[in-house]
Amino acid sequence: MTAESAGDTGTDDGDSVVYDLDPDCTTDDLERGQPYLAEINGIVDYGVFVDLSDDVSGLVHESVLEGTFRVGDELVVELEAVRDNGDLAFEPAEIDVDDEYDVESISHEYSLTGTNRLKSNVGDQIHLEGEVVQVKQTAGPTIFHIADEHGVVPCAAFEEAGVRAYPGTDVGDVVRVTGTPEHREETLQIEVDGLSTLEGETAEEARERIQQAIDERAEPHDVEPLIDWPAFEKLRPSLREVAKLLRRTVLEGRPIRVRHHADGDGMCAAVPVQIALERFIEEVHEDDHAPRHLVRRLPAKAPFYEMEDATRDLNFALEDREKHGQQLPLLLMLDNGSTEEDVPAYETLAHYDIPIAVVDHHHPDPDAVEDLLDAHVNPYLHDEDYRITTGMLCVELARMIYPDLTDELRHVPAVAGLSDRSKADAMDDYLELAAEEGFDEERLQDVSEALDYAAFWLRYNSGDQLIQELLRIDADDDERHEELVAFLAERSREEVDDQLEAAMAHLEHEDLDNGAHLYRIDVENYAHRFTYPAPGKTTGEIHDRKIEDTGDPVITVGYGPDFAVLRSDGVRLDIPRMVSELEEEIPGGGVSGGGHLVVGSIKFVKGKREEVIDALVEKMADAEIDEALSSAAPIDDD
Repeated sequence: MTAESAGDTGTDDGDSVVYDLDPDCTTDDLERGQPYLAEINGIVDYGVFVDLSDDVSGLVHESVLEGTFRVGDELVVELEAVRDNGDLAFEPAEIDVDDEYDVESISHEYSLTGTNRLKSNVGDQIHLEGEVVQVKQTAGPTIFHIADEHGVVPCAAFEEAGVRAYPGTDVGDVVRVTGTPEHREETLQIEVDGLSTLEGETAEEARERIQQAIDERAEPHDVEPLIDWPAFEKLRPSLREVAKLLRRTVLEGRPIRVRHHADGDGMCAAVPVQIALERFIEEVHEDDHAPRHLVRRLPAKAPFYEMEDATRDLNFALEDREKHGQQLPLLLMLDNGSTEEDVPAYETLAHYDIPIAVVDHHHPDPDAVEDLLDAHVNPYLHDEDYRITTGMLCVELARMIYPDLTDELRHVPAVAGLSDRSKADAMDDYLELAAEEGFDEERLQDVSEALDYAAFWLRYNSGDQLIQELLRIDADDDERHEELVAFLAERSREEVDDQLEAAMAHLEHEDLDNGAHLYRIDVENYAHRFTYPAPGKTTGEIHDRKIEDTGDPVITVGYGPDFAVLRSDGVRLDIPRMVSELEEEIPGGGVSGGGHLVVGSIKFVKGKREEVIDALVEKMADAEIDEALSSAAPIDDD
């Protein structure tokens, strides 16, 4: 046992000492001949029953008592004997309660069992210290999810059916649990015998110990990149910061919501990270259902974080906190989230202190978003650009989180690059790496087309199993993968052909002063609506065909009542800069948007469409012809 001062009623150095047992003390903390504070809890003809702690009680026989007593009175007692049946007998100490004495608190010395040793202690009573990371009230017990240095375990405490046990204990408290590890429905949990909230120095010491261990375990794995690419090395430290943040989030039991652009590159970014997080959660959490509850992947159609998505995400998070006792999540934005258009959504989440991390390769507005983000990885922040796709970055991020996933991911960067038409010369290395895994370029292109086609019909559904099957990650039926990819890719091409057969006849052509071909089409009126491909894909397919037809610099614009989709090849458009200029030059135009140097989209108010498009064409005519941005000229990254 350990003793600490709990205050005193005397002032002289010669005062006697009386010991006060903490509520969790046991008979192991008693010593013969020592005086202890006791409270009378019952009176019978043959004496009084006293409590020294929650677990230490006994009888003071009437033969050694003098005077009269009431329930609740205090006595100072000593241990007289331990009966054969385990009952304790006490007698009054030589100190009277009216005498002056110092009081010293006695705390129980525990032999703690970490969550890493629960399996070897099933059926045995153990003691665990940790931080409460979730409190869920079921129709039966209250489930406290508690994180220690090694992991997170559910602890079931029963008061009565549907009634909150230990109502004074909540998320963020550091607690000591006494209970028995048991298997319940294939999940290892602790059946709680007692739970106490630690306070003061005891709580701080435990919290510091746990946080130090979590910080060490949160360190990402030191993995070598899949290929040697100097351009990527600039981003590697920032990517490690995100990996550490995500691993720490898992260790602290906080949910993670992954928002990503619903296209090929976005899915090549999000799915590896999702699976890496799920597998790490399986290592950390004893609850078999934790991966499903703590990680959610959410596709986004817009090229920025829309308020509709943000308010929906926030509402679900608040409901999960209310219904399931979860902490509010960390938001991970992938292939999206770097621009000024994201700010209103981020500011909404900031009211609830929801942490946000972004990995993106679109042209960023760092001055607008940096203060709202906990981490931000973007090639442009390191003097690189969109050629390093988000999918390429996130495959490395996933490997830093859970390196055992590596063999399932070697082909994914090539899919990401083809999906986003990356012109980086590193594509040759990625294609070679994929070929070693049995993915030639034709098959990779099929995977890219199948992903895009599936994403369109899934709309806002993540389609976890289907997308993993198409990417062949966490999927073991190669034959079905190949057949499904071939089928969906063929469907995609057929529907693209049908769309272009209708649209190409309405394509407008213009030779610009800078020597580029400009092609324009009203996709609202001259392309099928509400079916595959969407306006952006339709514009991209027209663009690719015109590049092949002409062999010259090409710009393609697909527009509707209040939007325009832009593609260029061999022309340095700098779409983010154009958008900024149009915002200032056309008052009341409601211009917004962004993208890369050669790919982007613009929104505007319907009544200003003609003025915006005309101004846009003028800027395109002044744009620099740049062979380095031609699809026929891969860019040297060395």
